[in-house]
Amino acid sequence: MSDQNVETPVTLPVRREPGCPFDPPPELERHRASQPLARLAFPDGHVGWLVTGYDPARAILADSRFSVRPELKHSPLPRPNVRPGGHDKPAAPGWFANMDPPGHTGYRRLLTGQFTVRRMKALEPRIAQVVAGRLEAMAESGPPVDLVQAFALPVPSLVICELLGVPYEDHEFFEKETTLLVDLDNSEAQAMTAMANLAGYLRDLVGHKRSQPAEDLISGLITDGDLSDEELTNIALTLLVAGHETTANMLALGAFALLRHPGQLDAFRVDDSLTDTAVEELLRYLTIVHMGAPNRAALEDVEVGGRLIRKGETVVMGLPAINRDPERFDDPATLRLDRGNARQHLAFGHGVHQCLGQQLARIEMRIAYGALFERFPTLRLAVAPEEVPMRESALAYGVWRLPVTW
Repeated sequence: MSDQNVETPVTLPVRREPGCPFDPPPELERHRASQPLARLAFPDGHVGWLVTGYDPARAILADSRFSVRPELKHSPLPRPNVRPGGHDKPAAPGWFANMDPPGHTGYRRLLTGQFTVRRMKALEPRIAQVVAGRLEAMAESGPPVDLVQAFALPVPSLVICELLGVPYEDHEFFEKETTLLVDLDNSEAQAMTAMANLAGYLRDLVGHKRSQPAEDLISGLITDGDLSDEELTNIALTLLVAGHETTANMLALGAFALLRHPGQLDAFRVDDSLTDTAVEELLRYLTIVHMGAPNRAALEDVEVGGRLIRKGETVVMGLPAINRDPERFDDPATLRLDRGNARQHLAFGHGVHQCLGQQLARIEMRIAYGALFERFPTLRLAVAPEEVPMRESALAYGVWRLPVTW
């Protein structure tokens, strides 16, 4: 076991190399090459761990000796993530992503019943309709357009609204509040106000669903479970924010990456068999969960990869570097849409907290990418690549705008 007492802790790197928008911060990759499990200095003075290697990351995410409980973890970010109940208190009822088993298990089981593969597959025709509608609107407006506002954001927003039973006419409200919540350049006070606004909106919606249930997920949870309004509100908040924020950024950033890799895009256009592997490869190659997550707190002393993680120490995953680990992926810095093992990526996490909506995200991406490049075969950037503004300060990486023409 190595001597970790004399090791100088690193700080979490988040800035990308200019001109390399799809690559992880170079410091992350240097850490992976020299020490895939390194000491990490936190803003509050805590010293924990930064993981940049695939094998230790997968082992920790699957190990019940590591906790997601917020009151046990230290934030690696200057502004901690805002959530109901606060970032240093036990998870609020219904905020299942920050609970360990057995508290997490009941919520997860209830929600898994709403996110079955069969139900997600049944949504495909409606998702295809939503995608076609947005593409037709793009064609009618004519170029140039911002692909984020015209396509990448409204598609998952429409889908998650229909799934949850949230009126789509309110999408501008929750998209604006979510942006305030997840952009770390905003103050903690701004983020807390946005959280309160979203929670208040959804609390009212839950009350409405109790009196007038419909064929949607919130109504289903009311019917199938014995959940309080607070639990339902926090579950809906988790799903609403995650359901459009991450997929929207993957759609836009993935389109940007394909446009910057014309050889891969040409292969994607002519070979339908690439669709599924292309989605997995884009998830691996881009890894939009890029800043301080997922993270865990050790519940006891645990040895991982020859290093001793002490009880109480927080462990942070550097997912962009983890998904480019050459020990797992051959030539990992190259986008290869036919990569055979791309699905082994950890973009959706691993273990009991693996992303609940991953199948829905995959379906949306598969349908959206295929239809976009079929409908607009001459699609191209309307600005120089270096003029595309990147979301480096947001919890989910991506682009703020993507001007395109055809």
